[in-house]
Amino acid sequence: MHVSMRKIQILFPEPQMKRLRELAKVEDRPVSEIVRRAVDRDLEQRAASLGLSPGRPPAFPTFDGGKIQTDAGRMKELIYGHSE
Repeated sequence: MHVSMRKIQILFPEPQMKRLRELAKVEDRPVSEIVRRAVDRDLEQRAASLGLSPGRPPAFPTFDGGKIQTDAGRMKELIYGHSE
């Protein structure tokens, strides 16, 4: 899924910019990604508090199959029908 991006200019106070750069270095991510993720979290929280629907669907369909019903030692036997 391709999402087009728009370039904007945001002015941060130097102490805030310093903290962003430090976090980016520790997480090995660009500052822009950290800002985008923070904005996404804020938008989701605000939408939830106002009773609005979430702004975006999941990037791909997900499925929760529930708790595994057997121990890991028996899985191969159950899948392939024989034990080693």
